[in-house]
Amino acid sequence: MSGGETSKTRQTTWSIGELCREFGITARALRFYEQKGLLQPQRRGWTRVYDARDRQRLQTILRGKKAGFTLAEIREMLDLHHLREGETEKMERALLRMRQQLEVLRERRREMDEAIADLQRTIGIIEGMLKERRGR
Repeated sequence: MSGGETSKTRQTTWSIGELCREFGITARALRFYEQKGLLQPQRRGWTRVYDARDRQRLQTILRGKKAGFTLAEIREMLDLHHLREGETEKMERALLRMRQQLEVLRERRREMDEAIADLQRTIGIIEGMLKERRGR
């Protein structure tokens, strides 16, 4: 294999089970994203066959969910890849929403850092109290 190339990047289609294992999600979740129109796998009989586009879209969906975006917002982001020339309003709106969400996440991180520091101080106090009581 050449630099950075893996069997996953050379593979052209995936089954529902393969994608579930790769991304650590359930088949139910994949079917839900399909029902919502976010994924459009091909069908071979009763079997769903996902292509590289579906795999990339799934990766984007999961990243968007992790970042706190709604499925509607994720759909808009996925649709950005198919905008025609001059359709900048949607891109600007998506960029603004992404910047807003980034600030929300940064604020949550600040709050988590404060909570961690508070908890560490409390642990230190209790450990000191225990050490003192055990020393008696």
